[in-house]
Amino acid sequence: MAKVSREVTEKRPEEIMDACVRLHETMSFRDINLKEISGETSISRPSIYNYFQTKEEILLGVLEREYRRWDDDLRQIIRNHQEMTEDELARALGESLEDRKLLLEIQATDLYEIEENSRQDKLNDFKKAFLAVIDSVDGVLKKFFPRMTDEDRMNFTYEFFPFMYGIYPYAFPTEKQMKAMDSVGLKVRRTTVKELVYKCVLQLLKGAGGKELEEKKKEGKNNE
Repeated sequence: MAKVSREVTEKRPEEIMDACVRLHETMSFRDINLKEISGETSISRPSIYNYFQTKEEILLGVLEREYRRWDDDLRQIIRNHQEMTEDELARALGESLEDRKLLLEIQATDLYEIEENSRQDKLNDFKKAFLAVIDSVDGVLKKFFPRMTDEDRMNFTYEFFPFMYGIYPYAFPTEKQMKAMDSVGLKVRRTTVKELVYKCVLQLLKGAGGKELEEKKKEGKNNE
């Protein structure tokens, strides 16, 4: 039997996760199984167990990858700007999440079950990626709003990240949900990820960063 090269072995987790993502585009989380995933790859079902024990671990790996990609975007915001206003930062964060639809969908619909059915070491790896994003958001606030206190930044984090779990249902309601809301006379206002994040971040910054703007205005008047 031919030996599998180290390069191929290292790429297999990505191949498995990519296959799961493709299936996730047309199938519900509950309908996806390892047999279906194997059929989308060059990897046999028994071999998948060398990398992931459950389909939940595969989706957790996908989510971890999405968080690392988002972290790259956040770090780029820090690198590419010397200064940012509240409005500019709110728009930048909205844009950074607009391309993270998969991240928002998984954590809004299936995260609890995924975490419960994944091994502890896999969950630890995901939480490291999650922490990296929190640290990057904190770094963004430190750089562009240096007068925000540690408490201000912590309050931002504990309000913004729970808010994220509700973005997907509002930005991507199903036709069935739309019909149900229409049947009871509930007006539906279509919106986007970018718009929701922009408004939330701007409101949070006005609550904490607004103090900084007032201080800057006072400094400006004193320097006149």
